[in-house]
Amino acid sequence: MVNGLPIPATSGASTASDARRRGRGRAGRGTAPLAVLLGALLLLVTACGGGGGGTAGKDGGKDDAKGSSKVENAASVAVVTVAPKDKADGVATTGALKVTAGKGKLTSVKVEDDKGTAVEGRISADGAAWEPLQHLAGATKYRVHAVAEDAEGRESARDTTFTTLVPKNTFIGQFTPEDGSTVGVGMPVSINFTRGITEPDAVKEAITVTATPSVPIEGHWFGNDRLDFRPEKYWAAGTKVTVKLNLDGIEGRPGVYGKQAKSFSFTIGRSQVSTVDASAKTMKVVRDGKQIRNIPITAGAPATTTYNGQMVISEKYAVTRMNGATVGFGGEYDIKDVPHAMRLSTSGTFVHGNYWASSGTFGSANVSHGCVGLRDIRGGGDNGTPSAWFYNSSIIGDVVVVKNSDDKQIAPDNGLNGWNMSWAEWTK
Repeated sequence: MVNGLPIPATSGASTASDARRRGRGRAGRGTAPLAVLLGALLLLVTACGGGGGGTAGKDGGKDDAKGSSKVENAASVAVVTVAPKDKADGVATTGALKVTAGKGKLTSVKVEDDKGTAVEGRISADGAAWEPLQHLAGATKYRVHAVAEDAEGRESARDTTFTTLVPKNTFIGQFTPEDGSTVGVGMPVSINFTRGITEPDAVKEAITVTATPSVPIEGHWFGNDRLDFRPEKYWAAGTKVTVKLNLDGIEGRPGVYGKQAKSFSFTIGRSQVSTVDASAKTMKVVRDGKQIRNIPITAGAPATTTYNGQMVISEKYAVTRMNGATVGFGGEYDIKDVPHAMRLSTSGTFVHGNYWASSGTFGSANVSHGCVGLRDIRGGGDNGTPSAWFYNSSIIGDVVVVKNSDDKQIAPDNGLNGWNMSWAEWTK
């Protein structure tokens, strides 16, 4: 200031503070773009990954620290265990297969062989275990696929394979009647096993017999090698019967396994029940509830009487040989050409044609060795005699009932004659 007046600044002069202000101004203009870029990057990171204070929730707020650490795609904690172990060989056909779940529940178990045949099984009520409802087949490879679910609904699965044992000793069941046959109302399903069975319940459970129309059917063991099935009363005419032998892999006795998996069926034809009155020496033939013929017969002589009881025709022969030596009569007779013979018992009881007795014998005298004889001629054939008529009118499975004979009732296992047991005895 000169004489109290301000001194004007010149273009070439400046103070230190002016210089500092100018310096800051230049620096600010030079760093502005970098600051903007850093801010944009920070905004981008915040938008993609969230800030340190937590992520926005559905309600616009922030998850707490615990929520922010949760892993949405965590693996299931359920553990599936299959016995036997994967790729096991020589596995037992019963008792070895089991599937379990730890830290979860089984939701699905599928077991099948190489042919795609499934093994039926059941998951326990608590979901902890699965077991088969049937035995396995021998010498067979199986695949297991099991799925379990943990408490969070996440699934865990296991796939394994194993092969069952190859049996060294086996058995089968030889059955009657034949597949596709039409038989009489008295025909049981009879199965004879090639080895004695010491595990009858297991073998019986492996066989199913069903009928259409449906009727209760039960099995009964005769000894340890024969199992018969029948309903309480004779089959109804027209019934369709199906038998399934699921014996493959069943241990019928220690170290002896079934090797048979087979189904067969048969049909019940018309109803025919014939009643022999040994005292009256007649046979009444009843077809579908109506008597169609009354035939004079000869039954067992006083020393060789005919069994009483219900008997089923099990075999038919147009001509056959009958030798007394084969049934305990020594050389009393040997007839090489007995016509129209139909077997009623394993021990040798037949209903058959008789050409060697006089025609007056039939209906008036009992002279046989225990069989039921009908008038016939030598050579058999369709000859019009009562014997030929009855032979042509009968089928395997028809019933012949003998009464009023001076003999005991035939044993139920002597032929296909289980009808001589009450239903209570049969099912016991």
